[in-house]
Amino acid sequence: QVQLVESGGGSVQAGESLRLSCAASGSITSPNVMGWYRQAPGKQRELVSLIASGGATDYAESVKGRFTISRDNTKNTVYLQMNNLQPEDTAVYYCYIKLILGRRDYWGQGTQVTVSS
Repeated sequence: QVQLVESGGGSVQAGESLRLSCAASGSITSPNVMGWYRQAPGKQRELVSLIASGGATDYAESVKGRFTISRDNTKNTVYLQMNNLQPEDTAVYYCYIKLILGRRDYWGQGTQVTVSS
């Protein structure tokens, strides 16, 4: 089992920044992929950004140039630096990890990000 604990959500004004963190613990194997999804009210959960244990990254088009994902493999922690936040970024952000060898996925409990104009 793997546990994911997110932190760093909150309420900000448009144009401001937030940094999300997610610490993974438990039976973590490599290679793996960690990242973030988000779900706005009335919408489906969507990919925000992923980062592989080797460092390759992927971003949704809507966040490219504004969000930066990074990870510390020694701490099994993934970060999401969100700059120039916009009201459309308002959502619950979920941390995610995929264990490649065991083909298992795990989710965090979610952290709310609210951006007002």
